[in-house]
Formats: sequence, C-alpha cells, structure tokens
Amino acid sequence: MRRIGTPTLFFLLCFVSTGWRQAGAQTQAEAQSQGQTLARSRFITFDAPGAGTAADQGTFPEQISNSGLIVGNYVDGNGVNHGFVREPNGRITTFDVPGGGTGPGEGTVPNGITDTGVVVGGLFDGSHVFHGFFGRPGGHFTTFDAQGAGTASHQGTNALAINWEGSISGDYKDSNSVPHGYVRFPDGKITSFDPPESVFTAADTLAINVFGAITGPYVDADGVLHGFVRASNGRITSFDAPGAGTGPDQGTVPSMITDLGMIPGTYQDANDVLHAFVRFANGKTITFDVPGAGTDSFQGTLANAANVEGFIVGEFFDANFVGHAFVRTPGGKNFFFDAPGEGIQETSPLSINFLGAVTGTFIDANGVSHGFLRLP
Repeated sequence: MRRIGTPTLFFLLCFVSTGWRQAGAQTQAEAQSQGQTLARSRFITFDAPGAGTAADQGTFPEQISNSGLIVGNYVDGNGVNHGFVREPNGRITTFDVPGGGTGPGEGTVPNGITDTGVVVGGLFDGSHVFHGFFGRPGGHFTTFDAQGAGTASHQGTNALAINWEGSISGDYKDSNSVPHGYVRFPDGKITSFDPPESVFTAADTLAINVFGAITGPYVDADGVLHGFVRASNGRITSFDAPGAGTGPDQGTVPSMITDLGMIPGTYQDANDVLHAFVRFANGKTITFDVPGAGTDSFQGTLANAANVEGFIVGEFFDANFVGHAFVRTPGGKNFFFDAPGEGIQETSPLSINFLGAVTGTFIDANGVSHGFLRLP
C-alpha cells in the first residue's frame, strides 16, 4: 500500500499503508539562483519492467536509501502489485513475496529499505488480507502479523518503515477495522500502541529513525487529525501545527522523522487549505508555504520528506490543482521542478537521502504513474 497521501487522508480518513521561516515572495536573485541550480540537476525517469500503461497503473517509488537504492511497487496491466528495487547504476530488480494474491489490488507492496537492501512492506493475499514482510529480493522473506490484527478483507498488518538495526514500524487493522500503530523489534517482539484519545492511528514510510523514535498521524473522536511522536521508551507526545484546523477531517499529518528528530508534514487549516510544517526535536514548529501554491480548499503546500542536512522535499498544488515539486534548503530557499513532458498532472517527491538525491512519482497526461530520480 502506498504511503499516506495527505489530501487522501484529509478527504477520506482512509487506512494506508507516505529553523524555518514563513516563505515570502522570491527575489529576482533567488529565482536566478534557483534556475542555475535546476540547470545543473539531473532528472532521470524510470519504469519497472512489467509496469502497466493504463490510468492508475505504473511505477510507484517510495524511498531512496543513503546508499542510493530506490524501493517501491509497480502495478501491472491487470492491477496486481509487485515490488522493485532500483540500484544506483539503474538496474531494476522486480520481485514478489510468496503468498501474495494475484488479483487486482493484491500482491507485494514494498514501503521501505535499509542502506544494505533489506526491504519491508505489505503483502496482500488472495482474500485481500494484508501481512507485514521483510527480506531481500532474491533471498528469503519473512511475513508477520501483529497480535490483534484482523483476518477479514482489508484488515491485517502493514509494515511501513525500517531502521538500521532492523526495528520495523507500521500499523494494523483489528477485527473491527480500527487501525493501531506498532513497532516490531529485531527479536520478533511486537508492541502495539495508540496515542491517548486516538480512534485511528496510522503510520507512514520513513517514520522510524535510528533511535527508534516513530511518528505518524492519529484521529480523535471528533474526526480531527493530530501528529504524534513515540520515543523509544514508549512515551508518546501529541502535537498540532500552529494554524491547524479543528474541524472534522482537518488538522496535522506528519510525513516522516529524521535521525535528528525533525518531522516534516502538512496541516489543513479551518478553510481546508494545505500548509507545510517542520517540527524540531525540541518541539519547536515552523510553518511555511511556497510561492505559487493555491489558496483554495485542498490546494497548498505539502512537506513530504527531509534529510539529516535539513533539506525538505515536497509538492504544492496550484490554483488549477496541478501538483509541482520543490526542494527547500535549510536557509529557506525554494527550488521548483516538474517532470518533463506535456500534460503532467502531478510531480510528487517522496524521499531525499543525505546526498540530496530525490525520488518520487509523477503522473502523465494519461493518468499513468512513473518513477523519477533527481540528482543534485
């Protein structure tokens, strides 16, 4: 299952499985600097072998590791999910975890990868029940289920992220289809958790760091979204971005957590406009909007990922609901880019490694998804 899509979560509350300053108007010098930087950047598009070519099919990268490995899934012409890993030299290896279903919406959906190539994700079986998995393509895969996970259609366990020591974070749906968070330790022990007042706890890719801290969103009984960060000792801290709306389907959605404890994400205000935020390890939170972002409902700025250097990648939806990509520097400059081609509907960066390499998806004029790698 793909990472949390913030607009989708705000719209549907569906179960899934992704020092700053307010951005002001850019100066001419900044725009020229950005144009020079973009000219030096290298943009590579790719498709996994066997990816479908119809609308809602194609290639869906999820994460790029610090070693340059890109992991994700592709949807074939029959709507079945398969996994892939792209190496830095461009070689793509496809794989299926044993036990995956072969019908539309079923199969293998990787969500995360370590620097050494261990993959985690969700396995959707022939009954539409999902299970967590980890392992190496071409090698052995282990599947697992969190205690209390339901066994009916669209219930079960999903693995979303893994850190260097092998701890896995994710979420599961119980027999009442209520989602909960969990962490699986290298010894196989699984601990489930929910923030106080949560009736719906979700996880995301890149959501566990080297110290075992986990982030994600949850929904309260009034339908408002909040962020949480769970420390390695189990302590959970809830938080809201300044300006987040307090009505149903409004609020705060974290995207991931870096090894320094920085959490980028998105909040929806009282007018249903989207804005980006960054929460630092000390609890300080900064909000920003990039120039060109729309100001109507469900338009605006989304912060999808960050690296340890403090660079943030994300996207913004303009007044025509077209999605464009950006990279934001630690100093607050925004650099924009779009996938090449006519009629591109959305360019969505999802992960950035410590070298500044970015991966994500773009949707072409026919509604087909493709992968990209942007090298600095």
